[in-house]
Amino acid sequence: MNIHEYQAKEVLKRYGVAVPRGIVATTPDEAEAAARELGTPVVVVKAQIHAGGRGKAGGVKVVKGPAEAREAAAAILGRKLVTHQTGPGGKEVLKVYVEEGCDIDRELYLGMVIDRATGFVTLMASTEGGMEIEEVAARTPEKILKQPVDPAAGYMPYHGRRLAYGLGLEGDAAKSAMKFVAGLYRAFVETDASLAEINPLMVTRDGQVMALDAKMNFDNNALYRHKDIAALQDVTEEDPRELEAAGFGLSYISLDGSIGCMVNGAGLAMATMDIIKHYGAEPANFLDVGGGANAEQVTNAFRLILSDPKVEAVLVNIFGGIMRCDTIAEGIIAAAKAVELGVPLVVRLQGTNVDLGRKMLADSGLPIITAETMSEAAEKVVKAAGN
Repeated sequence: MNIHEYQAKEVLKRYGVAVPRGIVATTPDEAEAAARELGTPVVVVKAQIHAGGRGKAGGVKVVKGPAEAREAAAAILGRKLVTHQTGPGGKEVLKVYVEEGCDIDRELYLGMVIDRATGFVTLMASTEGGMEIEEVAARTPEKILKQPVDPAAGYMPYHGRRLAYGLGLEGDAAKSAMKFVAGLYRAFVETDASLAEINPLMVTRDGQVMALDAKMNFDNNALYRHKDIAALQDVTEEDPRELEAAGFGLSYISLDGSIGCMVNGAGLAMATMDIIKHYGAEPANFLDVGGGANAEQVTNAFRLILSDPKVEAVLVNIFGGIMRCDTIAEGIIAAAKAVELGVPLVVRLQGTNVDLGRKMLADSGLPIITAETMSEAAEKVVKAAGN
């Protein structure tokens, strides 16, 4: 789950991480009032969307005084901001964050992720603040400092010292950075975050280290024990189909292709998407109905897939282990009758009660294309979609 910059900074403040003062606003009047309350000669008005690259897209404006803050907010609010992470459709800005201006001496980068290869939380830092870390890694990988933290031993002060000195910080700035890194690590671990990124990490002229920007993502599977974090979800930033799927107990992610997929099991779903690409098309979604889905869930899964206007054909690929093939067939038939199918449907069933499931499909009178292997199913659905 993603949250906005202003929310990430509120979370980080609880753990002693230094952030500039700021106030969220939803109208130009509120932005003007926020700038007046902050009382600094310069304020920054930032669009709040779940995407990077806001500054390049005109979503971050440095202004002087409340009147200019109002003008900047009026120019940003309600606008569709298009960045390299939003796609061509962009995202509408419904909130801005009005933040006090700071006396910046240097801009650095600090990030924290879980290294899947080692199982360690890994701190990453760079002197190239303000740039995307992927770009730094591609052009100047030697400028990225990495510090893994063994979960058995936990965070130690030397981790922060290595990063601070590696970034060339000294004196008060080094001490401030060490405190900052320790707080960020604690916030990351205790909130079950999957990503914490401070870019840029600001060093002020008086030697203070602060988060000029902040991004945090959280592990959805751990949100049950973080009700306060879960409450930060902004549904206006989420795909409506993904939210609806979660309510049905389905795992659904929208993609950009034209072949709708309904599969049971994440591994089989990934393999299904791969083989669709192998035959020259692109999947429209990832949809895992799980191992114990019932006919109602299958029907709801069909509704979700068909609600995507990009879908030109649907592939159902089910291995009946815990879930029986006749249950899937029942759901497919019910869904096809309940909604206007409108696109070709290819079904591949294997496993428990497969013969019964295939017979139910054959006797349904519906225009369902069947297949026995994944390759056959993928080839047929790509052909049916006209690719």
